[in-house]
Amino acid sequence: MDLILWRHAEAEEGSDDLARALTHRGRQQASNMAHWLRTQLPDGYRLLASEARRSQQTAALLAKSYEVLPALNPDAGVEQVLQAINWPAVGQTIVLVGHQPYIGRLAASVMSEQPLLWSVKKGAIWWLSHREKHGIEQVRLKAMLTPALLESMR
Repeated sequence: MDLILWRHAEAEEGSDDLARALTHRGRQQASNMAHWLRTQLPDGYRLLASEARRSQQTAALLAKSYEVLPALNPDAGVEQVLQAINWPAVGQTIVLVGHQPYIGRLAASVMSEQPLLWSVKKGAIWWLSHREKHGIEQVRLKAMLTPALLESMR
């Protein structure tokens, strides 16, 4: 099953972290990525967002309906996120709109089994695919796309 890690797009500065909204540029980044994702995603995917306003605004540009999970808030850890989304056992494609540093750590953990911090640009997606082949579980990088790369492809 697939897991799309989507870092929220560019957000305003502010002291109340959960209340920070997307900037005009962030809304454009998220809108462009959402448009691309709609052309790629299978039917029946599950869209998840944190309680942060910027995360929910990003998710809302992809679909009107999404689930808000406190376990995906900015201070989450990798194990907490994996438990909350039940991936890869969930049996469906998950689009997770979340935050650094856990998105970079999650990508590193599931792809390399190392506790590393990979950099994930604001508004970017990392599309991971889980499969079992010859009795061995594998995670493959299906796509990695930043807002700047997406813009250059237009």
